[in-house]
Amino acid sequence: MQAKLAQYTLFENDSIQSVTLLETQGYCNENYLVVAEQKKYIARKFLRTDIDRKFEYKVQGLAFKEGITAEAIIYDEANGFMLFEFVEGEHKTLLDKDDLKHLAYTLQKLHNIKLDSKPIKIHIEKKTDDIVKAFETIEKYKKEYVLCHNDLNPQNILWSKDVKFIDWEYAGMNDRYFDLACVCVEFGLEDEMREIFLHVYFDDVSFVKEKLEAYIVVYRVLCEEWFSSSV
Repeated sequence: MQAKLAQYTLFENDSIQSVTLLETQGYCNENYLVVAEQKKYIARKFLRTDIDRKFEYKVQGLAFKEGITAEAIIYDEANGFMLFEFVEGEHKTLLDKDDLKHLAYTLQKLHNIKLDSKPIKIHIEKKTDDIVKAFETIEKYKKEYVLCHNDLNPQNILWSKDVKFIDWEYAGMNDRYFDLACVCVEFGLEDEMREIFLHVYFDDVSFVKEKLEAYIVVYRVLCEEWFSSSV
């Protein structure tokens, strides 16, 4: 990895000191901390070939312009990796009211990004009664397609002065309620905290609780199937 990176003009005046494989990894990439003389970076080596990396790179570029992610600096399709700026921050699993407000504002910025792309299709193997009912409920309401992250678990959110989203491989056009359901599930938001989060996101305009609950059911089952297939 270091030899490949050293070929780029980026490192002509900022020589690489070390490249270290990070201990915490996902299923789609290997992540490396790249320490150069002047800056730090994250290099992501692709492990899966069924993800549209060019689209991922484009989306991250749009999100960076909105100040909600790290800058994507290099996309090397031939060698199967991307390079990003290193962003300081921590991962949280428990959120207070201020955290929820900041997260809601950041999600607004993401969902306001304009992008011409076809909506993703949600595929679930096991058609249980709960899933069938959830999809029937979703079909009752107008689709609100926006650019979604689609994987807003705690490991993909960095907290510092600002909230940053990382790991965009599953990003795509989806109903905004999918991302909202993801946050509710991943951070275990009970009624009061959920209300705070959603009222900030929707600027105190009422939201459709039935639709949200249906997407929560869908998201939970998607997670179950994902983890069972990844073991």
